[in-house]
Amino acid sequence: MTRPPFDPIDEAARQWAARWPGAPAMHAVTSLMRVQQLVIGRLDALLKPHGLTFARYEALVLLVFSSRGSLPLGKMGERLQVHPTSVTSIVRRLESAALVVRRPSPDDGRAVLAEITEAGRALVEAATADLVGAEFALGVLGDDDLRSLSSLLAPVRRDAGDF
Repeated sequence: MTRPPFDPIDEAARQWAARWPGAPAMHAVTSLMRVQQLVIGRLDALLKPHGLTFARYEALVLLVFSSRGSLPLGKMGERLQVHPTSVTSIVRRLESAALVVRRPSPDDGRAVLAEITEAGRALVEAATADLVGAEFALGVLGDDDLRSLSSLLAPVRRDAGDF
């Protein structure tokens, strides 16, 4: 892909400002969405050799962080903030790769647990080493900038009911 000799988001904001109000917000949200695309692309490329996408990696990490190594699928959806059908699809893919097993919940006969396997734990360690080594595709930013970025985004997330 050829890079344009100018920032297309800056140009879009310039044209936007000539027609409508809200150019700073438009510029910010367009920049945010573009960075999200770039980061997910880089993370997925790092995880591809492990047979993972970032969504599947997040699910495995969630199970590693759980006290028993297992969680009900509904709880996983809540914590990952995704639709229940997405969790089912993610867990099904992880199960087919022998990274998790599904079991009936001993506490709730209606619930199904996803439980990480030893192979899943080992894969999380290897994949995490690659992500950390690549600084989660944000290596161009220092720790202070990363903290500032997280702080800047927190009010938007809070306002949306994310936490």
